Amino acid sequence: MALEKAARMRSARKSSEPSRQPNAGDRSGTQPFVVETIRSDNPYLVTISDPASPISEEYKKLKSSIIELTKREQFKNVLLVTSSAGGEGKSITALNLAISLSQEYDHSVLLIDADLRKPSLHEYLDIEVKTGLSDCFVDGIDIGDALIRLGSEKLTLLPSGKKRVKPVELFSSKKMQKLIYDMKYRYPDRYIIIDSPPVLLFAETKMMSSFADGVILVVQENKVSLQDVGEALEALKHSRIMGIVYNNVNVTGFNGRSYYYSYYGHYYGKHVKKKGA
Repeated sequence: MALEKAARMRSARKSSEPSRQPNAGDRSGTQPFVVETIRSDNPYLVTISDPASPISEEYKKLKSSIIELTKREQFKNVLLVTSSAGGEGKSITALNLAISLSQEYDHSVLLIDADLRKPSLHEYLDIEVKTGLSDCFVDGIDIGDALIRLGSEKLTLLPSGKKRVKPVELFSSKKMQKLIYDMKYRYPDRYIIIDSPPVLLFAETKMMSSFADGVILVVQENKVSLQDVGEALEALKHSRIMGIVYNNVNVTGFNGRSYYYSYYGHYYGKHVKKKGA
């Protein structure tokens, strides 16, 4: 509904001021839908900065797997990205996956920064954020005023907003569940990618996973133990785990250089043992 409201307001302004072009960096006034250009030289966003690279190809493989898994029956378009601990690359994975999906002809993407304790998507995108998800719930700000269009009509960011010390109550509320439900069914071709906090550190991730259609667990090589991965999967056992992104893997043999890959492996209900190989 927020996206539709933004579209109507843009259309109304366009008809009343036909010669006026919106300023992409203008955050003043009443424009509810800010437009930001994604830097093409941003090394974190390899799907844009280096689309022909081996790393970008791995994100394309991840995207292909996601599309295949989400369209087998009813369109499962709400995907939550998390990790066992911090620093495993979940936000970078969510960003590049969202960008890659938005490059498809058949899909648009809404990327939500739901890590209210340590939001980072706006930092990777190098954009200034004045309002976001938490402000909409706590301060009653319209969602449409917090949405940021990233480069095209097909990719939209809902930032986290102000940091909240105790966001558990927010994510467990019926208001949050209704918001996700409304966004899920508003546009039949849209993926909703949610970047959430690490599942072993904070309770809200488990709550959010309950109303997601699928969960993607990011595991960084040499960052966490097998026991940590097992405990993360155990914490998510009532969720729909779609697979594991094995991140930051050092692979050699490509023209003598080392590349870091993200490898997507399916997880079909076989729990990783907490001890042993």
